[in-house]
Amino acid sequence: MPIRIPRRLPAYDALTRENIFVIASERAKHQDIRPLDFAILNLMPTTTDTELQFLRLLGNTPLQINITLLDVGGHEFTHAPPGHLEKFYIPASRALRTRFDGLIITGAPVETLNFEEVDYWDSLCAIFNYARKNVYSIMYICWGAQAALYHNYGIKKIELPKKLFGVFAHSVNEENSPLFRGFDDIFLAPQSRRTECDKAAIEKKTDLVIQSETPCGSPFIITGSNGREIFVTGHMEYDRWTLDKEYRRDAEKGLNPAPPINYYPNGNTTQQPVMKWKAHAHLFFSNWINWVYQNVPYKLRKIKQI
Repeated sequence: MPIRIPRRLPAYDALTRENIFVIASERAKHQDIRPLDFAILNLMPTTTDTELQFLRLLGNTPLQINITLLDVGGHEFTHAPPGHLEKFYIPASRALRTRFDGLIITGAPVETLNFEEVDYWDSLCAIFNYARKNVYSIMYICWGAQAALYHNYGIKKIELPKKLFGVFAHSVNEENSPLFRGFDDIFLAPQSRRTECDKAAIEKKTDLVIQSETPCGSPFIITGSNGREIFVTGHMEYDRWTLDKEYRRDAEKGLNPAPPINYYPNGNTTQQPVMKWKAHAHLFFSNWINWVYQNVPYKLRKIKQI
């Protein structure tokens, strides 16, 4: 929530330059307030775990947020509990008739496929197109970020020499970005992917900004359209055990995976993983929600196309 202070207070301009959320007393008297409407398009096979991870982050602000869970359609998700999608999700095709303040599009375990080979690709592209017209701010996660960069900007993905797997230190390139308000210069976040976005191609796009990078210089968080599109190539939403589950799943499949880096104490896979990214994850999502709250039109029908 913004702080309310007099417009002529000397700190007002300094806080504004730092993208701290302030509101002049004069404006506060006439401000319209309503709940925010957010949607989550869940493409992950770990349906209920993913729901909990994002809802935990979205629920950590004083703002009231209405949540709509979306099913992409055109694909059968076999890992959801029986009847779960039918009971709690609505088809994304039906959601195309409404508007949202914010939308999260998750990752999906299909990154080794060409985008066009994904069985719900056409449905997803329709959602991408809809969202840029009817959603104020969209956050794309991991493969969802790569897919959106490819569809919206023509940015191709590149296969990595080996899987980027573990908890890594990331830099903050844009210190005064509203998304990184209150962040340290370096922050930790999980990564779990075999591909990355073409950094050189991103840098050629004047409407895309690389806000944060991995230690090897791979884009981690990219924004576009004056911050209304946010592409997160990792997983700040992961809980303590997510990387552990992925590691043991691949080990059971006989893939002989390397343990996630900087995750288990002293690399010992029998020890409880150390969670080192929770505070920054909550701060990142709170910053996003507050930025949407401060900038979205009171009447959703007045949202302008990205």
